[in-house]
Amino acid sequence: MNVAPSGLHHVTALAGDPQKNIDFYVRGLGLRLVKKTVNFDDPGTYHLYYGDESGRPGSLMTFFPWRNIAPGRIGAGQSTSTAFSVPAGSLGWWHEHFTSLGAEPRITSPSSNEERLMVADPDGLRIELVATNTDDPRDPWDSASVPAEYAVRGQHSSVLTVRDPEGTVGLLVNDLGMRVVEQVGNRTRLAAGDGLPGAVVDVVSSGLTPTGLTAGGTVHHIAFRVPDQATQQQWRDELVSRGHQVTEILDRQYFTSIYFREPGGVLFEIATDTPGFDIDEPLLELGRALKLPPWLEPSREAIEAAVVPVQLPAENNPGAAA
Repeated sequence: MNVAPSGLHHVTALAGDPQKNIDFYVRGLGLRLVKKTVNFDDPGTYHLYYGDESGRPGSLMTFFPWRNIAPGRIGAGQSTSTAFSVPAGSLGWWHEHFTSLGAEPRITSPSSNEERLMVADPDGLRIELVATNTDDPRDPWDSASVPAEYAVRGQHSSVLTVRDPEGTVGLLVNDLGMRVVEQVGNRTRLAAGDGLPGAVVDVVSSGLTPTGLTAGGTVHHIAFRVPDQATQQQWRDELVSRGHQVTEILDRQYFTSIYFREPGGVLFEIATDTPGFDIDEPLLELGRALKLPPWLEPSREAIEAAVVPVQLPAENNPGAAA
């Protein structure tokens, strides 16, 4: 490959009630809602983006919330867990924090140098916090809900559960330019770029796991990052030349995207770092207003009538006037 990802860009999942989703990710996980927009393919529902202060690629988790969505099933052919990086020694605080919110966190230690806390969001989506001795240089969002010394630094990794790990690992190495860094049991760890948190994918082989059903509480796709659209176009051309069915470049307003499926069934996206989330509202105001792309502005009145009203916690915009 002539191009390779520098890491993960975002993970997108399906949710139910948007207010419960906002409360969990802003007040529970301590992220910032950096954009409140709509699903461009179904403008009657929100597309909510969470991340650090400015929504930098590699910090992002996004959701399509439908209030009456049926529950999905986490299983083979999906990204079955999304992990965020937190400082070493912080999981005790996180355990108490989530317990106080009525969640049921569980600390696990899959390896000697990595400690994990798993918790389910209101729709049953698996979220993990990963504390390692590897320094994560990214600055956290200064949330009123989570002290900076414990706060999320950004994504750590995504777990892909598949029946044919050779096909998935082969694509990640040969077509996405990642490298295998560890193999323990049925788990293969791959890394992109510098291999730091935010550039890691774990492929888990599980022949006994039921096939996943994509609906509420499941991941829809994971996205890898590239710096710009020119690099994205080059990557698309290479993937198509290798026989992959890749979409055209799609305008997502805050980045551009291409999509394709890997052999295990997981939907992949390649998204650009630019232009970012401050192109249509100032940094101080991120997430407060419903933002629409130019082609949906003529339908604003109908869209605002269709989406469910939500309240954004004050800590999301601490410097803004009420």
